Amino acid sequence: MVYALVVLTAVLAITSSVEGRPAYLNDVNVGNILDQSALIGILSVFMTVTLITGNFDLSVASTAALGGTVALKLVDAHGVVVALVVALLIGLLVGLVNAVLVQKVGVNAFIVTLGTLTAVRGIVQAILNGQSISAENTGFHTFATARLIVHPAAAFAAGVLLVVAAVLLFVRASRRPTRASVESAVVGVILLLIASARPALLGQTVPVWIMLGLALLTGAVLRYTVVGRNLYAVGGGSEAARLSGINVDRYKMAAFILNGAMAALVGVLYAGRFNSVDPTVLTGGELTVIAAAVLGGTSLFGGSGHVSKSVVGTLILFTLSNGFNVLNIGSNYQNVVQGSVLVAAAAVYTASGSRGRSFLRSRWTAIRSARTTVRGD
Repeated sequence: MVYALVVLTAVLAITSSVEGRPAYLNDVNVGNILDQSALIGILSVFMTVTLITGNFDLSVASTAALGGTVALKLVDAHGVVVALVVALLIGLLVGLVNAVLVQKVGVNAFIVTLGTLTAVRGIVQAILNGQSISAENTGFHTFATARLIVHPAAAFAAGVLLVVAAVLLFVRASRRPTRASVESAVVGVILLLIASARPALLGQTVPVWIMLGLALLTGAVLRYTVVGRNLYAVGGGSEAARLSGINVDRYKMAAFILNGAMAALVGVLYAGRFNSVDPTVLTGGELTVIAAAVLGGTSLFGGSGHVSKSVVGTLILFTLSNGFNVLNIGSNYQNVVQGSVLVAAAAVYTASGSRGRSFLRSRWTAIRSARTTVRGD
């Protein structure tokens, strides 16, 4: 997926240059893509966790809409802290309802979350009564639109540390490149390049930093902790995980609840960005989130997936959208191309996976056998 993002941005940059448009990869446009991707990126991180456990959640966009609506309803009368806490608790509650119905009652996750999607959207419409609302307290707006600037010296130091860590990991592994050493080196080099050549990119909005921070934290938990290994085990085979002593219900329910809480947080950030919400806020966002996770190679059947790749999948979707707007391509063609990219990505991942490779090998063996038989005849 990283290669796909690089190729996509290169094509858009070359096309923009050929058509005499401003440089596609200028600091402002890159910042816009990151800012537009941030909220869906956060949702895709925790949707990936849910998918890894073998479930999925269609109600995230409705939960986000409810969280944002409740936050704006309360912020004028009770302040930012109370409004935020109540919104997060409501997200937790929606996630808990999903978790109980799926894991304890045994209803299919698709049916449960589809019903929750509809019911929660109905609650949003009932609260808003068909009207958009805004708040006089601009606390959420100030937070969601604030721009945090990392000093280039700090970014440079972090890049150097990551490169040094990569070298140490390489030496410790008997001079063999490991996944951790490669990733550390790549991130370190990127930080060094940005700090030295593009320091303006170090100033991004708060949601962008939240997306990056949550992706790094969640990715580290999934890869380096027992909790992460158990989540993959639960999604890869519930019965085997249960026989191994893992509390399957606890992990699957925790994923739903965490997903609900983070959806509410995204709703608060969305409402804060515009300081208003309306009954149609984030409608259809759940499909974009799932598409981003699938683009990132997350399996819909559980047991595999990486949050960093889901964030890259989100960036691909918004880079496509941004590129179409820059090149003045009609919205109808945008949907055609985005849908085609999603299907192509899913096909490539299926073919490149172990099952896909086995399938291709079996088909190739069958074709060769058939040809041999024909020659023998």
